[in-house]
Amino acid sequence: MPDYRHALQFGTFITPSNASPDAVVARAELSEELGYDLVTFQDHPYQASFLDTWTLLSFVAARTSTIHLSGNVINLALRPPAVLARSAASLDLLSDGRFDLGLGAGAFWDAIEAMGARKLTAGQGVTALGEAIDIIRGIWDDSERRPLRVDGEFYQVNGTKRGPAPAHNIPIWLGALKPRMLRLTGTKADGWLPSLAYMQPGDLEAGHAAIDEAAVTAGRDPREIRRLLNIGGQFGARDGGMLNGPAQQWVEQLLPLVLENGTGTFILASDDPATMQRFAEEVAPALREAVAAERGGAEEPVRSAAAIALRRDGIDYQAVPESLRATVVEPGDFGFSRVKANYMRGGNPGIVLQPATASQVAEAVAFASAHPSHPLGVRSGGHGISGRSTNDGGIVIDLRAFAAIEVLDESQRLVRVGAGARWVDVAQALEPHGWALSSGDYGGVGVGGLATAGGIGWLVREHGLTIDHIRAVEMVLADGSIVRASADENVDLFWAVRGAGANFGIVLSFDFQVDEVGQVGFAQLSFDASDTEGFLVAWGAAVEAAPRDVTSFLYVGGARPGQPQLAQVMAVVNAEEPDTILDRLQPFAEIAPLIDQSVQLLPYSGVMSNVQGGAHQGSGEPVSRSALIEHFTPEFAAAAARLIASGSSHFFSVRASGGAVNDVAPEDTAYAHRTANFSLAVLGSNAQRLDAAWEDIAPFSVGSYLSFETRQSLAELEHAFPPATLERLRELKLRYDPANLFRDNFPITAAP
Repeated sequence: MPDYRHALQFGTFITPSNASPDAVVARAELSEELGYDLVTFQDHPYQASFLDTWTLLSFVAARTSTIHLSGNVINLALRPPAVLARSAASLDLLSDGRFDLGLGAGAFWDAIEAMGARKLTAGQGVTALGEAIDIIRGIWDDSERRPLRVDGEFYQVNGTKRGPAPAHNIPIWLGALKPRMLRLTGTKADGWLPSLAYMQPGDLEAGHAAIDEAAVTAGRDPREIRRLLNIGGQFGARDGGMLNGPAQQWVEQLLPLVLENGTGTFILASDDPATMQRFAEEVAPALREAVAAERGGAEEPVRSAAAIALRRDGIDYQAVPESLRATVVEPGDFGFSRVKANYMRGGNPGIVLQPATASQVAEAVAFASAHPSHPLGVRSGGHGISGRSTNDGGIVIDLRAFAAIEVLDESQRLVRVGAGARWVDVAQALEPHGWALSSGDYGGVGVGGLATAGGIGWLVREHGLTIDHIRAVEMVLADGSIVRASADENVDLFWAVRGAGANFGIVLSFDFQVDEVGQVGFAQLSFDASDTEGFLVAWGAAVEAAPRDVTSFLYVGGARPGQPQLAQVMAVVNAEEPDTILDRLQPFAEIAPLIDQSVQLLPYSGVMSNVQGGAHQGSGEPVSRSALIEHFTPEFAAAAARLIASGSSHFFSVRASGGAVNDVAPEDTAYAHRTANFSLAVLGSNAQRLDAAWEDIAPFSVGSYLSFETRQSLAELEHAFPPATLERLRELKLRYDPANLFRDNFPITAAP
């Protein structure tokens, strides 16, 4: 039998006696204290002297923090698989990914029948277990949008919704001894969990062989299946028999079970705290050391054959740097559905790298450089309207690990923020200091994308763009070098990063000088905007006439036949006095018939707390158009009203700019359109229809905001940057990224 080279793990097997429930829980807690990887309990719901195992597992999960938990094994016959799947996923989520699922086909059928379940033959039990595994995995697969349907002989589900997905890839281990169960283990399971006490000489070897043969027949790698083993014994004088002697004898007898029989997990069946402690302190570390010495190398993680089959052509997966291999998420891996898409765009990248250090990012960049024909997405939060942080068949470098927020100098209000942090996290971290940083209008946006493009946020008219607060960045360039850019070092790069940063490298962190901001007034006003043209002119005039401590955004939905046009105005007033807030808002309340209103006094972090949980599940390709507008003239308002009425857009939004933004000279940053007082973003579902309606808007646009534009043509590039700015950017692109590695997010291309 081979050594499958699984990382060695150890667990405990505790009797769930209801005679002393506190002692049962105490032994589970002791298992964690002693450093065991796993604690398990048998599951016999028909046994009146036992605690209910599922309740016990939940209770123990709440009383522990690191150890994994499992039934040994869960009685399927009394736990319907669809319900069991959701129970397992829920416990895994609540325990932060610590639940593993040991399953059995069923035994003690008379007792099971007495509890009201159907009595099955041994063969029927195996068939039922195979059906149950399909249902359980189907429930967990929330990446599949179609309802789950399984029409089995013993279990059926008829269009049930999928989910929730568990926190980690819950392994399914089968307690099996007979040939059909062993074949099922090799075909569908993630692990084999027998008990040594029930086995005769040769059973272990024969079981492994049967599992391996079934796995190969099913197109699997036998190494995908972890080999677990329940063991028991006594510590005492030497030569008392198998696992009956001193600790060194245990080590000597367990070592061949690893190296010759492939066991990767030993689960100690004992309720004796002294035995548990001695095994943990004397056997487990010595066995790990002996195995490591014999293997002469690290354990090798195994990717399933099914996952390998989904790899994309042209990507050299074997060339992923060793330091990054633990961070890789590939198609077919658990969790891929959580990283493949972003907020607005469906994606199916060939590989997602999640580096955690600057040097790992540099290695990820080198890996991407070795694949010049593949798209490259760089992701901070994954919210971006343009959807460029994912792709189809390419590489994604995901910066979620770079989420630290650190105060560098309190007297200067200097704060370092990782590119992978979200703006809601930044707002919450700054609030205790009485600080804030203007940063978009949605807390789920990642720092990196916004802070390299511009940053039009709720405080923009008073405090300027987010990029205007950057004092330094740390970034990885296309050649893999890790550099710092500021007003004193790499000055040209510092200029380019503030407005066109995605073209020049991957920013890892930003040093921001933030503002003193207390509580603010936050207003949400709904209007009858049936006179859409007049409404737009009035709102634009109110914005430009307002003091700088007022920033207002506008959202107009698609046309609704036979119903009045609705518009929502949102505004932040950077003031704490209610009278001042209401005074600032009064001109807005008078621009059209008011349908609904809400005004709150809350911290800036409360405004930015509008975050939806869960992974991004975007689909399709976003269609968005952007324009920077200087004034809402009657002519522009008429064109905008026609676009809204055309039905080509389902989301018409305007963010006020101006104010402090205009104070910065156009040549000071790569974001050069400083005269614009408004940023317009329009979303549609059909690019041709939206472009046709957009022709009326284009003459009024003085530029575009990169994050809201999905077109990447040369004409759009020349519209986004004034000629002098674009010429300088092109020169810097040739210097810092001559091979155009960073070409997938509004690339700066050479002049025709």
